[in-house]
Amino acid sequence: MIGVPLEPTAPAEAPDLMDVELWQDVGAFFVKAGWNLLAVAGIIVGAVIVVWILRFVIHRVVSRIVNGAKNKANVDDTQALERSPLASVRLVQRTRTLGSILSNIVNVTVVIIALLLTINILAPTALGSLTLLTAAIGAGLGFGAQNIVKDVLNGIFIVAEDQVGIGDVVDLGLATGIVEYVSVRVTHVRDVNGTLWYVRNGEITRIGNLSQGWSRVILDLSVATDSDIAEVEQAMLDTAKALAKDPKWRTRILEQPEVWGLESISGDALVIRLVMKTRANAKDDVARELRMRLKHTIDEMGITLPALTAVMPTGLEGAQRVRGANPPKTRPTPVSPAPERAVWKPKRTPKKPSKPSTDGEDGSTTEGSP
Repeated sequence: MIGVPLEPTAPAEAPDLMDVELWQDVGAFFVKAGWNLLAVAGIIVGAVIVVWILRFVIHRVVSRIVNGAKNKANVDDTQALERSPLASVRLVQRTRTLGSILSNIVNVTVVIIALLLTINILAPTALGSLTLLTAAIGAGLGFGAQNIVKDVLNGIFIVAEDQVGIGDVVDLGLATGIVEYVSVRVTHVRDVNGTLWYVRNGEITRIGNLSQGWSRVILDLSVATDSDIAEVEQAMLDTAKALAKDPKWRTRILEQPEVWGLESISGDALVIRLVMKTRANAKDDVARELRMRLKHTIDEMGITLPALTAVMPTGLEGAQRVRGANPPKTRPTPVSPAPERAVWKPKRTPKKPSKPSTDGEDGSTTEGSP
């Protein structure tokens, strides 16, 4: 094997520090990097300013709507709106909820735009390759992130249709309590025990809102079977009307109470139902006060309540009377009696008795000869 001598490689020449072009390239690099850093800083500062301006505008609009509702209701505090018309309360709750959602949308949108502008400055050729990445992101959203898209869309429609507002008492099926926060993806609900539930908007299939419109207090009083029903009903109605006229409670009651009458009969008790229409957020307070007053009334009447385990109409029985206990009464339709069936009878002619003949004045009678 014949070896071929290798040519020795020339050592790399050291850069000439006195070369003008080298220092021009270095200066151009630092100048470009400095401008890029200034542009990135400008983008960040601009994004912060835009977010601040948009959040200020959203807060200003929300404040004007809330203050307008306060001025219209002639109150100074938002909590005092509970005594104002229900439309004002819903307007404030809906406005605040939409304001929080718009703030989140503004934050996400501005951050995404700022990141894209920053990438365009630092790596201008990278945005060209993002076209392929966009297709991959779209496929990922279609398969892996479809739940997120569902949560966001469902949350927007829930708030836009005024189904849920901050401060509402709701039953979402998954959790029941007071709505503390509504975002585009998650709704925060705190139950009566203080537990904070995070419910995804996409998982909400039904909503029971206990704060919209009005509520109805339904009390079923069980009395002994030998009680005077008319007397008990009148006493219950008088007690409820006295509560409705009380200055402390009359602002929470919307209509006069009604006695729906005898609801059920059993071998141990008679159940009489009393209802009262109240504001949505005052149902429990009015119900407690009404129970206390009914207990005092029953004690004054000397009626002993029967010892029952529970008398609680449920299901259809508990909601069979929606419009009240006074249905329209109509007069009974007169029904003519059925005519008797005619029976044919032969006509009978009475026989005339023959008159006897009299002779003479002595009164003796003789039969005539033929």
